Amino acid sequence: MRIDQHRPQPPRSIILTWAEIYTFTLVASLLVMSPGPNGLLIAKTVPTSGRQAGFANIAGFVAAFYLHGALSVLGISILLVQSALAFAVVKYLGAAYLCWIGVKSLVTAFQNSATAPAVTPAKRTRTLPKAFVEGFLTNALNPKVSMFYLAAFPQFITMGESSAASAFFLVFLHTLINTAWFTLMILLLSRMAKATSSQRFQRWLKGITGVVFVGFGLKLVSLKPSL
Repeated sequence: MRIDQHRPQPPRSIILTWAEIYTFTLVASLLVMSPGPNGLLIAKTVPTSGRQAGFANIAGFVAAFYLHGALSVLGISILLVQSALAFAVVKYLGAAYLCWIGVKSLVTAFQNSATAPAVTPAKRTRTLPKAFVEGFLTNALNPKVSMFYLAAFPQFITMGESSAASAFFLVFLHTLINTAWFTLMILLLSRMAKATSSQRFQRWLKGITGVVFVGFGLKLVSLKPSL
């Protein structure tokens, strides 16, 4: 009886091992919880525009993550990182956007300081679509997200039929961690609504976040591709 030694092997039945999932979750969690533009945007949005606007920010984060994930799977992100011109264009657009948010916050803070009203309720200064766009652009124009995926995917994914599914599963984990972390942040800020609703607090908040956003923008200018 002849045994066929070239019989095709069955496809891998699981996308990732539990060890790979745990390791990626730890790495992504540390990245999400570290100070950055996303947390700063949530901290600026919720006291001035409310809880729903904060969740709209998160929805924008998630949409941008899936965009970067798709670009990485399609191989477009690696072209971006390897092309000095393309990387510079995205980097400077992202830096300009962060600086623009910062300058806008600073201008608003100084304007409020000059004409502070007697009544101090929090105003809905940001519509939900606008909050979504802010969250989306803050990440879509940040090449660090693509660099993270390009660095992480080869460490956890074996090339094969399920590699694309594995990549999007990692993106899903990343978005899940982001959603959980920033939801906790939104709920905490919402509980502090009374303390954060005063014009004095909001003026200081806009001033501080404005300076930090400009700092993040200037820091992004110095970013160099690591791949």
